[in-house]
Amino acid sequence: MLEDLTTEASSPTAWPSAYPQGYAVVDVETTGLARDDRIISAGVYQLDARGEVEDHWYTVIDPERDPGPVWIHGLTSEALRGAPLFTDIAGEFATRLEGRVLVAHNAVFDWQMIAREYARARAQAPVKQRLCTIALSKELALPLPNHKLESLAAHFGVVQQRAHHALDDARVLAEAFRPSLRTAAARGVRLPLHECLPLTEWTDRPRVGQGAGHGSGYRPTGWRPSRKRPACPYPNPGRYEPGKPLEQGMRVAFSGDTSVERDLLEDRATEAGLHVATSISRLTSLLVTNDPDSGTSKVVKARQYGTPVMDEAAFGQLLHDVEPAPES
Repeated sequence: MLEDLTTEASSPTAWPSAYPQGYAVVDVETTGLARDDRIISAGVYQLDARGEVEDHWYTVIDPERDPGPVWIHGLTSEALRGAPLFTDIAGEFATRLEGRVLVAHNAVFDWQMIAREYARARAQAPVKQRLCTIALSKELALPLPNHKLESLAAHFGVVQQRAHHALDDARVLAEAFRPSLRTAAARGVRLPLHECLPLTEWTDRPRVGQGAGHGSGYRPTGWRPSRKRPACPYPNPGRYEPGKPLEQGMRVAFSGDTSVERDLLEDRATEAGLHVATSISRLTSLLVTNDPDSGTSKVVKARQYGTPVMDEAAFGQLLHDVEPAPES
């Protein structure tokens, strides 16, 4: 049973009526980060409306390809031999998610991976909303040194037993989410919920120039997210200054191939409070590209306007600690 690690009123008498009626705290381990990477294990803790544990579930999954970074998740091809395919567990997984808000640490990643697996199975995941615990910790202004799961766990005194094991990561996250949820309820904080729209137009076309089992860099595929990105609610603070953190409201543009898929990077930027721009102008705060000498129109315009340029890895590090926009 999970511990009760609530930091404020453990059972608010006036629970917000707008809060969801249940949560599925999820962690998935994958063969990589690209569009055609696969889930190899999944853990789910089901919580009721007030964060009480109802059930938990775990499965390994045969990814039908090389398992990827074994040194991270520990699941070798031999360990996965005989594991069910995703199509075999899709129904059971769906019952764990049905009617609940999907909760995860960097939830857009887990949601995208789950949505793609269901699309491959010619189905849709029964998830309408997701909640990112990174966004919730920012809403609660938790005094964290960064937004890694281990930092959130340490804040609430949660002990990790098996890092990068899907069920234990889900347990750790559930233990940290429960007191966060109750603290939010006690303060009347609006939960940072995001709509989950299905991905469409899946094809079985392999990555260009790569066969199965190779690296997981970004390549064009048949995925097109069927959604419109929300407008950034923060004013543009101006250009990014090297050596300083990103600030909410900054206009960020992307150019060229990325190791993490473009849609995922843009979603991370949006959830961090940045304005994702599709073009370069004098108002652009930063251009993210792994090939600053490519000569693309965005790179050329960035040079003309004096827009700062940064590679994907540096941008990913800065995303962990974006400065909040000043209060009006």
